[in-house]
Amino acid sequence: MIEQGWDSLTRLVDGRWIERRPRRPSVGPLLLMETRLMPWLAPQLPLAVPVPVVVSHSPVVVRHAVVPGLPMSSPGPSQALRLGEFLRALHAADASAAPGLPAGPDLPLDAFTSRVLPLLPSSRQAAGRSLLSLVAGFPACAVVHGDLGPEHILATDGQVSGVIDFTDAHLGDPALDLAWVLYGTPYAFSQALATAYDVSPELRARALAWHRLGPWHEVLHGLTTSDPSMVESGMEGVLARLGP
Repeated sequence: MIEQGWDSLTRLVDGRWIERRPRRPSVGPLLLMETRLMPWLAPQLPLAVPVPVVVSHSPVVVRHAVVPGLPMSSPGPSQALRLGEFLRALHAADASAAPGLPAGPDLPLDAFTSRVLPLLPSSRQAAGRSLLSLVAGFPACAVVHGDLGPEHILATDGQVSGVIDFTDAHLGDPALDLAWVLYGTPYAFSQALATAYDVSPELRARALAWHRLGPWHEVLHGLTTSDPSMVESGMEGVLARLGP
């Protein structure tokens, strides 16, 4: 069974192709962006990634060969080394030459401020407002995956084999791609990755801010799709990550 994401409807075709369609009109241009970006980016990366082609423009349908592996379930140090090498190569790519790369993240700060922030207890709203102000000033200087989590990192026989779903790729802050790997994984994994990537104190601090912002997306998605359970779980994450 293929796990379905927030942005695309996905199906397996003939046992060898992954076909993706947008869940909403705004995702269509992002799928088409991948068909321009990934043929240029893939040869520069040390792990397998999807290289989609256009099947149809109206409606938008793209297709790529299956990337081997299953979502990583037990992050360990050896996997961290491979993923650290991958992220270094990704962030070293010449962003000025990247075809179709969106200029900056699609970060809904206005929606976070108007829809999510008021849901916080009054005693936590200052901390939430400070977080939004902080990330708004972060640099945009590298090609970033934009949504790097365990569901998008594939492993085969215990080793990382590929990274999928570049719909959120953009010119952005490399610390965004370090958020989950540094702060959502076991200590041994995060330390091994930090060593492989050579994470600086400045990058680590920005990655923590991005990690704290992660659940805000879940809350906003729950509000947009009228899913109270997603709003509730997202708010639990928002409050837990904001800290005391």
